[in-house]
Amino acid sequence: QVQLVESGGGSVQAGGSLRLSCAASGRTLDSYAMGWFRQPPGKEREFVAAINRSGSVTSYSDSVKGRFTISRDNAKNTVYLQMNSLKPEDTAVYYCAAQLTGTTYGIKTRGDNNWGQGTQVTVSS
Repeated sequence: QVQLVESGGGSVQAGGSLRLSCAASGRTLDSYAMGWFRQPPGKEREFVAAINRSGSVTSYSDSVKGRFTISRDNAKNTVYLQMNSLKPEDTAVYYCAAQLTGTTYGIKTRGDNNWGQGTQVTVSS
C-alpha cells in the first residue's frame, strides 16, 4: 500500500555518524507508525527504533539507545534515523518499516509491516 525507499547508507569509520532517510510514496505517513530494523551479516533482522504516528512516542533497542535518534517529518512524508558514535557491530542492512496501527507497540509486534528495500551501513574499526 505504501512504498518506502531508504537512502543515506555508506561506509564510515568507528565513532562517525550517518543519517538514514526513508521516503514514502503511495500513501501519506501521518497514519503510520514508523520504524527501523537492521540485519547484520549472517544474522536475523532485529528491531532498532520506532516512532508513533504523531512523533510523540519513540522506542529504541538497548544496543542503540543514547546513540541513535529516530524522527519524522510528516509534511515531507519522510522518516529519519540519525546514527552517532557508530560501532563495527552496527554494520548491517537497515530497513525502514511502516505500520497502520500507528503505535510503536504495533510496529514491533504485528506481522503486517510495509518494508523498504534496505540500505547498507558498514562501520570499520
